[in-house]
Amino acid sequence: MLKKFMPLIGLLLIASFVLAACQPAATPAPTTAPEQPTTAPAEPTSAPAEPTTPPTAEQVTITIWHQWDGKYLEAITQAFKDYEASHPNVKIDLSKPEDVANALNVAIPAGEGPDIIGWANDKIGEQALQGNIVALNDFGIDKAFLESIYTESGINGVTWMDTIWALPETMEGIALVANKALVTEEYLPTDPFAWDDLLAKAEKFYADKGIPLICNQGFGAEDAYHMSPIYFGFGVPAYVDEDGNAYMDTPEALKAAEWLVKLKAVSLAENSYDICNAALQEGKVGMWWTGPWAIAGIEDAGIDYTIVAMGKPFVGIKTLMLSKNAVDRGKAEVALDVMKYFTSAEVQKKLALINKTIPAQKAAIDDPEVAQLPAVAGYGKALAIGVPMSPSPFSSAQWGPVGRASAAIWTGAQDPQTALKEAQAAILEAVEGMK
Repeated sequence: MLKKFMPLIGLLLIASFVLAACQPAATPAPTTAPEQPTTAPAEPTSAPAEPTTPPTAEQVTITIWHQWDGKYLEAITQAFKDYEASHPNVKIDLSKPEDVANALNVAIPAGEGPDIIGWANDKIGEQALQGNIVALNDFGIDKAFLESIYTESGINGVTWMDTIWALPETMEGIALVANKALVTEEYLPTDPFAWDDLLAKAEKFYADKGIPLICNQGFGAEDAYHMSPIYFGFGVPAYVDEDGNAYMDTPEALKAAEWLVKLKAVSLAENSYDICNAALQEGKVGMWWTGPWAIAGIEDAGIDYTIVAMGKPFVGIKTLMLSKNAVDRGKAEVALDVMKYFTSAEVQKKLALINKTIPAQKAAIDDPEVAQLPAVAGYGKALAIGVPMSPSPFSSAQWGPVGRASAAIWTGAQDPQTALKEAQAAILEAVEGMK
């Protein structure tokens, strides 16, 4: 598998060893405890994780390019402020580029990229081959370290070609979030793979209530991610696997597409994140097919909800990657300490309690306070039957073709069979270009 990449991976690893060897020695541990935060962290008020390396006197700015957004970002920002408070010499700058892939490919070769990249694990192979990120094995991160802290899914998500390329933060996928004031038991799916039953319930709900049962921001959009529970739930094993095989021109994909066409008749005319969010809060839709990132806002709106697994969602791992620029600037040690801190069980427990995220840390996800959260219990069931995202660079071949096909099927621009055949051809063409 990916034999052509082996020489390049070898060169990348050799370069990482050279870069790592150039790093300054660790500063001796201070004799007094690090300064405590001067402002209270966001609830819950448990103490921030202990720093993994002592602060140094030199002032350092660590730049993080990320994909966090909205209310979800508030608690994350506070977590980094807590780190700054206990490390007065470190300033953390958070930025969210619009087109992060292109931005990285321009900024990192010019030495103007971030020190840390917060991104999904399916980007690891692509970024490693671009030379934008470095292997963590060369900075003291080994399998034993990962196994002592992170879940098996998290570890698998950051390991590619037997090399560790990131630290796992959270696990994500989507499930149906139902407004219990509108959606009674008769409308809730009881079997995550009973698609005819879900369609019948959606039709009955529409007839009874005059509003759609389900809103999904992927309906009508070029969004392969939010379509994944449907395609995979109908039996598609993957959009593209680690060997570059595509599965869009299959009977299972066609059945999924035909089901989508039927569901459209009892759906909103337009779907997006904001539309679905507002529709759920305003009682204009019964359920929102979304992920843990939306739960904090739903709870703030006072909605009594339940989470129901349906289909097989993509299971993605949010990660922190160490950039080549951090090594070139001599910031790798501090940047890695920030990564360890943020992905620690202590910090991720705090964020789980606030943001209702699913930690990729064993101690955090097993913590009694976290385990009893409805979001963790509900999404835990959905992720348990989901399809893990692959860190293979072939993953980048799936998003555009599947997204375009799904949008064309929903809008009626193409019939399902034609759209899926084109998606299949486009994926294979992209894969061939990587070999």
